[in-house]
Amino acid sequence: MKPVSFPPSRTACRNAAIGFVATAIMLGGIQLSAQAIGGHNSNAPVSYAADRIELQDRQNRVVLSGGVDITQAGLRLRAPRTVVNYSDAGGLSIQRILATGGVTVTRGSEAASGNVAVYDFNRRIITMAGNVRLRRGGDTLNGGRLTIDLRTGISSVDGRAGGSSSVTGEDGTVRDNGSGRVTGTFSVPDRN
Repeated sequence: MKPVSFPPSRTACRNAAIGFVATAIMLGGIQLSAQAIGGHNSNAPVSYAADRIELQDRQNRVVLSGGVDITQAGLRLRAPRTVVNYSDAGGLSIQRILATGGVTVTRGSEAASGNVAVYDFNRRIITMAGNVRLRRGGDTLNGGRLTIDLRTGISSVDGRAGGSSSVTGEDGTVRDNGSGRVTGTFSVPDRN
């Protein structure tokens, strides 16, 4: 299927930082922030492809299903199903993308995955929930909810998917990692 586009001492400091991050992870419930998938142009055209596309004009939305692949300025979102909400005031303008069924968002060597994701174009924020995993090189963070601020490039991982800005699927449920804690692994370079 053809894609369619819409316009719209240094070592001591490092060791201290690693120690702080490890302490924050062990305490749980504390929000952990890391640089990831930032500096993105949310005004770039959005291209997508899917096995099936259903335009729901009256609801101002497009439902994409089957191997959905959405790209925008080097950012790629893949999911089994998405709902794209738009406004139609003289031209189509994407407002929000809801992706469900196991979602992966990638940019370069950075990747985030979860059960559900919402890309809010107005706020320039992607929120993922349920079994969230953020990978950057050899580093990983796991939790229940991930918020990616595309303006600042700061990502926050919470232990549980619930909360005031939780993301839910169409059936209203979210599955998280069950532990209520943020876990992960940081790679440490060899020091010779």
